[in-house]
Amino acid sequence: MAVSLYHLAVDAHDLPALARFWCQVLDWKVLFEDPEEIVIGADETAYPGMCFLPVPERKTVKNRMHIDLNPDDHAAEVERIIGLGARRVDVGQGEDVTFTVLADPEGNEFCVLRPKRSLID
Repeated sequence: MAVSLYHLAVDAHDLPALARFWCQVLDWKVLFEDPEEIVIGADETAYPGMCFLPVPERKTVKNRMHIDLNPDDHAAEVERIIGLGARRVDVGQGEDVTFTVLADPEGNEFCVLRPKRSLID
């Protein structure tokens, strides 16, 4: 049986705002939008995408799963993403790590890694 990653589902308090943030971060676009979900991606046929789903509550605890971003220029991307509305967060990563932990406007943690060339680099 073959299976592939289709999209990441993200609970959101403000779907349009969070979808716009991630579109800007990833240079993606909104592919589908209604009050119950917003789907974003690079293209309708380019997997995976992200699907934002409404929840009434705000995020209150650390993510159990997070996104890792692979930039061309770590420092430049961290500053660009902070300029889009992210903030630096401390999840206990220490000071000697080669990545930066940020949170999106709703508090979902994600990492900006040092540039990588493979999944095991």
